[in-house]
Amino acid sequence: MIILAKMIHWVFLIYTILLLVRIIGSWFPKYAYHPIMRLTRFYTDPYLNIFRRFIPPIGGTLDLSPMIAFFVLQFLEKIVLGFLSALL
Repeated sequence: MIILAKMIHWVFLIYTILLLVRIIGSWFPKYAYHPIMRLTRFYTDPYLNIFRRFIPPIGGTLDLSPMIAFFVLQFLEKIVLGFLSALL
């Protein structure tokens, strides 16, 4: 079970890193079509779009949905790992 918990943690960590790359990459529109950016958009935009429905960008440019997405992702990780530890 410890190995499973570590694997779950790594999955959440990798997705968090993808979100971070997506956010930082959005600051550089010149690289929007770079293969790495297309990959991160493919995997992160469906998750971010959930929050974008409820939290529209402020002033049309400031998108707060990634911040909420980070908090929810951390919360979900704690719930999943807590549930897993309760099974032990």
